[in-house]
Amino acid sequence: MREKPSILILNTGGTIGMVLDEKTGALKPVNFDDLFDLIPTLRLFNFNIDHFCFDPLIDSSNMNPTTWASIAKVIEEKYELYDGFVILHGSDTMAFTASALSFMLQNLNKPVILTGSQLPLGMIRTDGRENLLTAVEIAAAKEDDTPVVPEVCICFENQLFRGNRTHKFNAQNFEAFRSSNYPELATAGVSVEYNRAAIHKPNFKKLKLYTKFDTNVAILRLYPGISEKVVQAHLEIPGLKALILETYGSGNAPDETWFINLIKRSIEKGLIIFNVTQCQVGKVEMGKYATSVHLKAAGVVSGHDITTEAAITKLMFLLGNYENRQEILNLLDVSIVGEMTVNS
Repeated sequence: MREKPSILILNTGGTIGMVLDEKTGALKPVNFDDLFDLIPTLRLFNFNIDHFCFDPLIDSSNMNPTTWASIAKVIEEKYELYDGFVILHGSDTMAFTASALSFMLQNLNKPVILTGSQLPLGMIRTDGRENLLTAVEIAAAKEDDTPVVPEVCICFENQLFRGNRTHKFNAQNFEAFRSSNYPELATAGVSVEYNRAAIHKPNFKKLKLYTKFDTNVAILRLYPGISEKVVQAHLEIPGLKALILETYGSGNAPDETWFINLIKRSIEKGLIIFNVTQCQVGKVEMGKYATSVHLKAAGVVSGHDITTEAAITKLMFLLGNYENRQEILNLLDVSIVGEMTVNS
């Protein structure tokens, strides 16, 4: 007889991990018993479901690499005991955490599904129940005893996205996330329909955990009228190792002499500059327009169609785990865990 699927729910905090205290009117953390009382449908799955609660719970605005490491270590410690993992997380920085975990959990062969909600579980109109139920069902899904979705994902409002391709675009509606440059991995309607062509295939290798992140990175978003002093201040941040340059359109930037010289000198001094478009749809194509030719000539690395969330976590990951600058540059320009599409 086939064993029941085993799922571990990790509660890091966020709106979905809270319920309204009827006495005080304040939000409080949900515990394991509350979870099944609030969502009795969980029992109908006939799964073995366990619950791990971080203490203290964290508002997602306070997420950082130390917390990412704590989450990843729990998954590594429990990896052989469960078929899949569901992470309850605040939506504001969920795409950052999902991107980070995709780099930290190399050779991942089991589902790690992040989900959350716009309204707390204890509220009548909460979107958390459906999000959690769908996430648990997907985390347990197998075919021929092999997980259907063996990667880090975000499950929100009946949609499953690759975690490192996702960004939060809406703070008001239940449909909070989009994956603008990569198709959905699954949609949940009457049944869950999987887009198998878009999902990672398992490699059946041993899970390898990386927890080192170097936060000596920064983001410079270009805008019309940006001054030399502003650009210089970013490029000369003490200890800065890498900069994400959020450019216009397909990777364009001012071609004024002062700007070109600042970028060129910074790269010559060893700074890594990663070109990421401000547009949520499309990709960087340096050289397509004259205003990006100078960036390519100076040694700026193309971010292709990567999100800013994936770009910043990828840089932190590479700087934390690789010492050779050229190796970091080479890895920036390729897709490590499906975080961007690189045309050959």
